[in-house]
Amino acid sequence: MTELDAALALIRRGADEIIREDELRRKLERGSPLRVKTGFDPTAPDLHLGHTVLINKMRHFQELGHHVMFLIGDFTGLIGDPSGRDATRKPLTPEQLAENAETYKQQVFKILDPVKTEVCFNSEWGNALGSAGMIKLASRYTVARMLERDDFKTRYAGNQSISIHEFLYPLMQAYDSVVMRADVELGGTDQKFNLLVGRELQKEDGQEPQIALTMPILEGLDGKRKMSKSLENYVGIDEPANEMFGKLMSVSDDLMWRYYELLSFRPLDEVHRLRKEVDEGRNPRQAKVELALEIVARFHDEKAAKKAEDDFNARFRHGALPSEIEEIQVSVDGDEIPVAALLKKSSLVSSTSDGIRMLKQGAVRIDSERVEDGAMPVPVGSTHIFQVGKRRIARVMVIRVGKQGSE
Repeated sequence: MTELDAALALIRRGADEIIREDELRRKLERGSPLRVKTGFDPTAPDLHLGHTVLINKMRHFQELGHHVMFLIGDFTGLIGDPSGRDATRKPLTPEQLAENAETYKQQVFKILDPVKTEVCFNSEWGNALGSAGMIKLASRYTVARMLERDDFKTRYAGNQSISIHEFLYPLMQAYDSVVMRADVELGGTDQKFNLLVGRELQKEDGQEPQIALTMPILEGLDGKRKMSKSLENYVGIDEPANEMFGKLMSVSDDLMWRYYELLSFRPLDEVHRLRKEVDEGRNPRQAKVELALEIVARFHDEKAAKKAEDDFNARFRHGALPSEIEEIQVSVDGDEIPVAALLKKSSLVSSTSDGIRMLKQGAVRIDSERVEDGAMPVPVGSTHIFQVGKRRIARVMVIRVGKQGSE
């Protein structure tokens, strides 16, 4: 295999589509570093493993010596990406976007080399466009062409509202590629239309059109729907090591191989050999442990990953609590707080309704005793070990507002 063929094989790994691969080969044959662009709108404060599918591909390009540009869409985030949506998305405030953007910068460098990564903000040229520039940009594409996009077409056919500003999103994303002179743009499969608009605008501006490389949308822990915090089937990259390890061990044996392809940095021939061993009788649990160790070590370190494995084994094989338990203080106004409210306030569940659901399912234990009554009061000054589901364990101290430590 030639060096060029090896590079193309790495770029193809996990990719859904490359438009067009013959053009990509010609770009690579020139021997000059390519300008590789990926954009993320900072619409949420934390990234999860689903987001890292694209970031991992950026790392592949870095390893091949190309110039990677991580674009934070603080301007496009004000519009709101309609991709894959069945309703108009509410834009975030500039303050929310700025705060989220800071966390993105910190989190992506757990994967990318910060020295070799250019971080860009599209507000730099988006704000400079002004109203006249935005009108000129809007004149470069027709409504008919916009309605060729699947989600717009579906919403239009279903008599669901499409706001005019949503048409500006793909145009602005395409304009980013023009300004950044991108040779390659990465995006999820739901971004294909936007990436192709970028090719067209670049051609109109006399640039060589970018390669559109789409990556699949990663399934969440349930193996059915895309990974999403709102669906509670995600693994956050800032989660504690124990939490991350336990979640990864919960994926199905089939889904594990999907995660290996899209999330692991192990060479594919090693993954194929490992899968062959499992098919021939090796326990798939050990393969899952190896995957969990690799990913936890990436976002924490090897020591934390090994400790998470030991704690997982102790907890699930021998019924022991982990050696280190997260400490949480919850402040209340009165003398007590209902269990359901305490679960939400301590972030052990995502919402009070989720806490009530977990209680009804018998998935909540306080000091090893199952609790099902969400109204049960927990007094100020008390400290208890809370277990929610199989993985979430914390020592919760209830204090009065304005106090520090237990009373």
